[in-house]
Parts: sequence; C-alpha cells; structure tokens
Amino acid sequence: MPDCDVAIIGGGPGGYVAAIRAGQLGLNTVCIEMDKTLGGTCVNVGCIPSKALLTSSEHYEFARLHAAEHGVTICDVKLDLPTMMKRKDTVVGQNTKGIEYLFRKNKVTWAKGRGTLKKGNVVDVAGTDGKTESYSAKNVIIATGSVPIELPFLKFDEKRVLSNTGALKIPEVPKHLLVIGGGVIGLELGSVWRRLGAKVTVVELMPTILPATTKRSSEKPTKFSASRVSRFVLGRKSPEQRSKRIV
Repeated sequence: MPDCDVAIIGGGPGGYVAAIRAGQLGLNTVCIEMDKTLGGTCVNVGCIPSKALLTSSEHYEFARLHAAEHGVTICDVKLDLPTMMKRKDTVVGQNTKGIEYLFRKNKVTWAKGRGTLKKGNVVDVAGTDGKTESYSAKNVIIATGSVPIELPFLKFDEKRVLSNTGALKIPEVPKHLLVIGGGVIGLELGSVWRRLGAKVTVVELMPTILPATTKRSSEKPTKFSASRVSRFVLGRKSPEQRSKRIV
C-alpha cells in the first residue's frame, strides 16, 4: 500500500488547487478523480464552458444589434452554432490540460478512479479497469464537489429536460427555453440562449432572482430581464407551461 502525505478525493477547483499547493510545499500528494479529465464541474461543465459561451453569444449579439452604433456595418450576420460549441470545447480542453501540466510540474499523482475513505486514513481507489489500489495518507482532504439535483417530476434525459451538462451542448437554438432556478447558473445559461435567439423564461421559487446573493444584486430583476432573459416567473414552485427545452 503506497504511503502519501496528502490524499485528496476530488479533482475539482477545491481538490486540484489543494493538490498543486501541497506539491509546491514538497508534500507527497495523491489526487483521486474518477472523471476522464481534471477540473470538476467548474472547468468541465460549469464556469469555464458557460463563460466561453457567454463571450461568444455576446459577440454575436453585438455584431447583430450594436455594431452599427459604433459605425461598424456588418451585413448578413449568421450563427454557426457547431463552431461556437467547438470553441467552447477547445477552451475547456486547454484548461484541463493546464491542470494536468501543473500536476506533473509539482509531482502530484493523479489516481484515476472512485475514491472511498476507509478507517485509518486509508483511501481505496476503484479504477475504471476494475482494479483497486489503496493509499495510506497522513492527511485526507475531501473535495467531492457537486452534482445537479433532479426534480421528482422532471427527470434529466439531456434531450428535453436538461441539467447544466445538457444545457451547454444543445445542438440547435430552442424556440423556448424554460429555466427552473433563478440562480447564477440558470441566469448565465439563459442569457446565452436568449442572445442566440431563444425565448427564455426563468421560474424561481423565491420572490427575487439571485436569491443567494446580496439584496442589491437581486432587487431589480426587470432591468436584468430586459437585456438577458425574456421573462421571469417569481415565487413559483413549478412551471405551468410547455417548453421545447427545460433546464
């Protein structure tokens, strides 16, 4: 059983940053991650790809609606969604490969598999090849991250009912996108598809958007709505309308 100073379960922003820092401090470090790439939700299906699409959709909207205000005439602006998605995937790939490079540079071991913490700071790693390897660690950091929560009446099929993962790779611009949840992720993804031409309705249980943020951020949903989302339905538990896609 290999020994290590630090075993970190999870290779997302909490885990990989801790692993790199531990390596920089000279500690024998193992980071356990079961996905094919490092970076967790944020880098692979969260912050990074959503920001890439936000940037691309802003460029598209600017060229279509606002360039003329600056004396720039652009004729026949067209959306090439496959190319936009390819750029998003390239940005994600650059980030995940960057993390792998930093692991190698700082001598961090990436144990590929699902980690289980056992008694005595022993971590079992079940690999995709069916083999299990165990690490005995002086210190263990648990950074297992998050997964999207399904509503009992709306199971994810990633075709019509989408998690954040599916919402980042819709193959065509939907006519109407219903976003359940007016938090940061829902508003970012809603903004992307609204800019690309979809009608977007955001349903939020709380009386304001961005309910987990400061009052100043959430007190003016109508101003936000005018530029980024077609419609808000606040104080509702569930949608009462049909939409082509639901996030």
